[in-house]
Amino acid sequence: MTALVTVRGLTARAGDRTLVDDVSFDLVAGRITALVGPSGSGKTTTALALHGEHHPGVRLSGRVTVDGREIIGADGVLAGAAAVRGRIVAHLTQHPGAALNPARRVGGVLREIARAHRGGDDTAVTDALRQARLDDGRALRRRFPHQFSGGQRQRVVLAEALACGPRVLVLDEPTTGLDAVTKAYVLTELTELARAGMAILLLSHDLPVVRALADQVVSLRAGRVEAAGTVGETLPAAKPWAFAAPGGADAVPSLEVFDLEAWHRRARVLHGVSLTLAPGRCEGLVGASGSGKTTLARCVAGLHDRMTGRVLLDGRPLPPLRRRDRELRRRVQYVWQEVRGSFEPHRPVLAEVARTAVRLRGLTATAAEHEALVLLDRLGVGEGTARRDPAGLSGGELQRAAVARALLAEPDVLICDEVTTALDETAARAVRDVLAEARRDRGVAMLLITHDLATACADADHLRVIDDGRIVDSGPPSRLVAAPGSETTALLLRAAAPAG
Repeated sequence: MTALVTVRGLTARAGDRTLVDDVSFDLVAGRITALVGPSGSGKTTTALALHGEHHPGVRLSGRVTVDGREIIGADGVLAGAAAVRGRIVAHLTQHPGAALNPARRVGGVLREIARAHRGGDDTAVTDALRQARLDDGRALRRRFPHQFSGGQRQRVVLAEALACGPRVLVLDEPTTGLDAVTKAYVLTELTELARAGMAILLLSHDLPVVRALADQVVSLRAGRVEAAGTVGETLPAAKPWAFAAPGGADAVPSLEVFDLEAWHRRARVLHGVSLTLAPGRCEGLVGASGSGKTTLARCVAGLHDRMTGRVLLDGRPLPPLRRRDRELRRRVQYVWQEVRGSFEPHRPVLAEVARTAVRLRGLTATAAEHEALVLLDRLGVGEGTARRDPAGLSGGELQRAAVARALLAEPDVLICDEVTTALDETAARAVRDVLAEARRDRGVAMLLITHDLATACADADHLRVIDDGRIVDSGPPSRLVAAPGSETTALLLRAAAPAG
């Protein structure tokens, strides 16, 4: 088989830190290679090196050859690296919101990419949208990035990568934010791309996805290759689903939502949605990408204006965020799905996390920093990492920092939008343990928004399934799995295909 990419002794250093240490592997035409490992293990740094890219301050060495061209040598990135970007190697980044131009309609960008890299007609754009499982049409092509859900933006970025017509496709967490149905479709398309002769590097913490797709697995830890081989040789056995223990007695709700309707321009995206959040309980909201989950979260957080209905906190109307005083801002916290854009790029992450406790609880800077360090350490983000700017943290590390920032406000209501999708199993477990403790010890009411049914079943006391802006099913997780009350629920369960 033909190796389109060879990596030998790849090393990446930033100052006195070694990010990647002597990594070697091949990417073969027609094969899918998975790069797995904990958050911060060097996966993204390695992936960027395949087309001669790196974060500021990072020095690369070793040898990387792409389609016969040496793009990294002993002295770092070589002049020929630019020739492989897009034309031979296309890269889907982990954070789609940061990769899209907010001022450009997606159709125009796709046409430009196809012309620049392939010199072709509209057929390349149509094919890319189909392969990314996006409905083609004038309305979709005229939309701006903010008019898509997080999962849809992920697929738009995938379409942009495919429009380049690459021979090597690098996918950094390509299924993050995708519901089980859409994920299954995307996996089918990736399998077909590999069969057509493309070499694919898959970076993922989602082990079921790796098991379904990968021919070979390279496992990293602390920047070094820990294991390499087939799926059976490198990955632990799959685990069956678990269900949360039944919650305690019903309490007076902290937050109530009645008959919520919301619009994006003229399109109505929520239709009469109602739910309650009680102290210490976790309400799970699951549904397909674009079904209205994040819009609902933004309405509760006070970030969406075009809405009707009632949102009550302790029986009193909850105003939009701009009209909430410091106490209301403290009591209702929201952890975004795409967290990188929620951090100031030139402020150390620790300072921004600690600032929440200073501004909303009145702590001194010293006391707030101490609390922040303790909580971040519990979440697996050490002090040295936390004192860096956001660009110096991996996506998973920033996700955990965002959770810590919200919890430092000591909220009564916590909205979590896909808070474990960018995390490996160990990091996700740490986050879930900290959130469970907040519910148990401080009575935090939590709305858990996720496409991951296994996570929802393990953590939520009660589940609601949303489809096209309507709640179509609800009940205890065990009941929904055993006897789904809607075709949407049944479809999500079939697509999730839990192992066991």
